[in-house]
Amino acid sequence: MAAVSITTQFLRRPLTTGAVAASSRRLAAAMTRDIGLEEARLVVELGPGTGVFTEAVLRRIPPTARLVAIELNAHLADRLAATHRDERLTVVHGSAADLAGLVDGPVDAVVSGLPWTVMPARTRDHTLDAVAKSLAPGGRFTTFAYTHAAWTPPGRALAAALRDRFPIVERTRTVWPNLPPAFVHRARAALRRP
Repeated sequence: MAAVSITTQFLRRPLTTGAVAASSRRLAAAMTRDIGLEEARLVVELGPGTGVFTEAVLRRIPPTARLVAIELNAHLADRLAATHRDERLTVVHGSAADLAGLVDGPVDAVVSGLPWTVMPARTRDHTLDAVAKSLAPGGRFTTFAYTHAAWTPPGRALAAALRDRFPIVERTRTVWPNLPPAFVHRARAALRRP
């Protein structure tokens, strides 16, 4: 199989591949830190791309946990499945908005590399609703945003959409060793269903 890079996929599909370069290991560490992965049973990754976050998740979850990685881009999904041979990992070629139909059982954590700021608002909201519904009580959701885009209308809309769906939303400091620099949104589901 020919190598598939994020840059190539961005040039071919800029509206579904929102990154020009793969995320850094520092950003992957920030994305997977303090979200309970060490005790998780079921974790979902949305938009795993080339697998930088996938590797970080697999390093943190227990041997009995499962990671379901949902990737819309068929080339990236095929590459991820071929290069990450871990029995805990299942790669699904599909849409993150269909999360509820792609996993069974409550999800302890969702790690997202989706390009929220280039997504149509309706798709973003539908996907965030699916994430909120799939999380177990107290489950965690983590995603990132580029620092330069935080104050743009799409960046502000994402932050507001997170606050609308989760009782606790935090933002990390900027991870400068990333291209471009980024920060992490961390959200937590309510401890009890309404």
